[in-house]
Amino acid sequence: MKRHLTTVCALALVLAAGGALAQRKATATNVPEIPATSSGNFLKPPPGEYLGESVAVATNSKGHVFVYMRSANTRLWEFDQTGNFVREIGKGYYGFLFAHSVRVDPQDNIWTVDEGANMVTEFSPEGRVMMVLGRRPPAVAGAVATRTGPNPPAQKYIFCRPTDVGWDQQGDIFISDGYCNNRVVKYDKNGHFLAQAGSEKPGNGPGEFNLPHGLQVSRAGDVYVADRSNFRYQVLDNNLKPKAIYGNVGVGWTDCISEGPHQYLFASNSNPNGNPPGSWDITGEIYKMELDGTIIGKFGHAGKRVPGFQVVHMMDCRNPNQIITGEIESWRVQRFTLQPQTAKAASAQ
Repeated sequence: MKRHLTTVCALALVLAAGGALAQRKATATNVPEIPATSSGNFLKPPPGEYLGESVAVATNSKGHVFVYMRSANTRLWEFDQTGNFVREIGKGYYGFLFAHSVRVDPQDNIWTVDEGANMVTEFSPEGRVMMVLGRRPPAVAGAVATRTGPNPPAQKYIFCRPTDVGWDQQGDIFISDGYCNNRVVKYDKNGHFLAQAGSEKPGNGPGEFNLPHGLQVSRAGDVYVADRSNFRYQVLDNNLKPKAIYGNVGVGWTDCISEGPHQYLFASNSNPNGNPPGSWDITGEIYKMELDGTIIGKFGHAGKRVPGFQVVHMMDCRNPNQIITGEIESWRVQRFTLQPQTAKAASAQ
């Protein structure tokens, strides 16, 4: 028992240290504020049901909202555009263990990234499983989280706590693989491995990562990675070669690219898990940017009550004037309407 308690205490110290490091004040200055109004908790769960940690949100072409959440069980719920509950997808699915990301592709297929199951799943719009990438560790092999020592070499088709997924115009698939492997992986539309950037060893050079926590792909095929523990966003070309680094907007928690035709990049300098002392004063805002890194403005702040944020883990920005946020620590989803700016946008480089 004493040995067990020692191990638990040591793990708690490590997690506490990680939380303390997961904050960084943005260095961009003179950034205009974007007026924004929140709809509050606009989603209406089924009677007697509640949202859990709403770690992931996405919308389809109809405006329906998908929430992938951590609750008593990991669950995927669909709501219509007014917030009314439509259905649950994947109830009891073996690939659901610890939710991290949900995205909807141009064909309205729904993709989940499960950090606990080490799986990325494509569901059809009707909710049928279309493709599976990765494999859930079998119970007989033991839990991934209890492994000690250095990470083993990353494998082509096995993930280690993946975090996000995106696609280019050809249908190629990009996955940020994530907490252990510190890499971005590219597959063709049929799931065949093509390339990777990064490795199981964290790094801070161009094309290296230290917890790639979010990922999106522009129409031009460039890959925008939220390189969280390096406190930056990295841009890779379609072949995963480094192009640019945006290191002036804080932590690099998650990103989102609007649908277009003119695309914008939204970047979250989220307040960290646990909200350690001082974090509310230097984090919590979301930046609106051009794809070249020019900052247009920012909105939002850390706070427990609406319209404050409690750890924005993921955003949907299909409509660049309507941002939907999924929050971990307030167990809610908010929809923000951005108003026209009166101040001139600043480059803030």
